[in-house]
Amino acid sequence: MNEYIPVLIMLVLAAATAGGMLVATSLIGPKKSFVDKMEPFECGESPIVSSKLRFSIKFYLVALFFVIFDIEAVYAYPWAVLFKDLGMFGFIEMMIFLTILAIGLIYVWRRGALEWD
Repeated sequence: MNEYIPVLIMLVLAAATAGGMLVATSLIGPKKSFVDKMEPFECGESPIVSSKLRFSIKFYLVALFFVIFDIEAVYAYPWAVLFKDLGMFGFIEMMIFLTILAIGLIYVWRRGALEWD
């Protein structure tokens, strides 16, 4: 169990640091409330439209596509690094993976999900 003592100490120090920052912010931070401060914040700009408006589903679809192809990149990089070690089996597995993703992309493309009308 002695090997876990440094890990435990690090976890306690991390929790104490996070807790200390929260307490210090609430104690010494500014507490004034005014209209501009309570307004929704959009990348340093004043909001153009109301925050209660509904977004098009295409924004969410693009976000999902990003996650899917981001995961593809996460798997493709280590595969490329170990390409020679994996041999033909690794190549076939990655081609199956990429084919499934390509079929998904072709499907949403044909359905018009990538069109911004």
